[in-house]
Amino acid sequence: MKDNRGYLIFAFVITFLLMSIFFLALSTKEDPAKPEQTATENTDSGATKDTASKEVDKGETTSSKAGQVFEQKGCVSCHAISKLNVKGGSTGPDLSDAYKTVDGKHGKSVDEFLKEPSSAVMSGVIKDNPLTDKERKDIVDALKEASEK
Repeated sequence: MKDNRGYLIFAFVITFLLMSIFFLALSTKEDPAKPEQTATENTDSGATKDTASKEVDKGETTSSKAGQVFEQKGCVSCHAISKLNVKGGSTGPDLSDAYKTVDGKHGKSVDEFLKEPSSAVMSGVIKDNPLTDKERKDIVDALKEASEK
């Protein structure tokens, strides 16, 4: 019995090490669902513009001026807004009806949710990339427009 215990401990340690290596290798691969780091580029007018998604880097634009704030803030790396013709990621939900549904899901208006998100994912996103009052107003207006289509 004593001899078998040694083999069991050895097998456990080897299995643990192999699993650790496997998960480490998985975590270091580039995740296409993760938003890229926001870069700031200068425009002709001297202002700066945030770009945070592959869609923006490829020069894709929306057909709706209201939808442009989602591209500028990098929301499109996870979200689409199909009613505004904003192409984006599929990690997060389509935000076309968010103006109508956020209150029911989170118990607060879209504006309040964007100030203080109640979901873990969005809390981290907003904390790392806070919205100005104007950006928040533009997003709320765009989501309202999308909900009316």
